[in-house]
Amino acid sequence: QVQLQESGPGLVKPSQTLSLTCTVSGGSITTAYYYWTWVRQAPGKGLEWIGYITYDGDTYYNPALNSRTSISRDTSNNQFILQLKSVTPEDEAVYYCARTIVKTWGLAHDYWGQGTQVYVSS
Repeated sequence: QVQLQESGPGLVKPSQTLSLTCTVSGGSITTAYYYWTWVRQAPGKGLEWIGYITYDGDTYYNPALNSRTSISRDTSNNQFILQLKSVTPEDEAVYYCARTIVKTWGLAHDYWGQGTQVYVSS
């Protein structure tokens, strides 16, 4: 069974970089044709797609966040990492990682981590 676990700081100072790690077990992040995705949900808001890294290392980001976002991977530890630069309080949210597969209608996420709360405060 595939499991995903987010980890990282719960508090980040404004203007600094948020770094979160998703550790995957029960399946390899290099297995075709899965993608590995970051999603977030701010209070009172819906889910916002941040971006993904594919099984072969290509990355794709939400255009609204593209300039501040980097997703990378550590295949030795079966992890993928989100970096979000220059954070503000608008970036406060619960951050989720998920496994993704492309459907004819769009992206489907079949496994999710439990989410991790991130606050932005000085």
